[in-house]
Amino acid sequence: MKFCDECGSMMKSGEGEDHWVCDSCGYEIGRDDGDDEWTTESQVESEIVDVSDAEDKGLPTTTAQCPECDNDRAYWYMQQIRSADESETRFFVCTECEHKWREDDH
Repeated sequence: MKFCDECGSMMKSGEGEDHWVCDSCGYEIGRDDGDDEWTTESQVESEIVDVSDAEDKGLPTTTAQCPECDNDRAYWYMQQIRSADESETRFFVCTECEHKWREDDH
């Protein structure tokens, strides 16, 4: 990733990927050999780790009634799913059947 020396915006690879181009102000600069060590997310290979049968999910637990199996314990976490000026939504995951639901679901 490279930032524009003129306006500070993030630069992107230009045609042929031999130079950087700023979308905001049009400033261009050649790519150095050291720039090759940076990769984009699509170029990075990731390893998928299966933790579905792990005992501890690393999440806090609370008393919550599962709508699927009536278990009374659930993991919970907060996630921002709306715009930044809206409050976060609390999600629950049953400790027994792993059913997932939101706090405002009925």
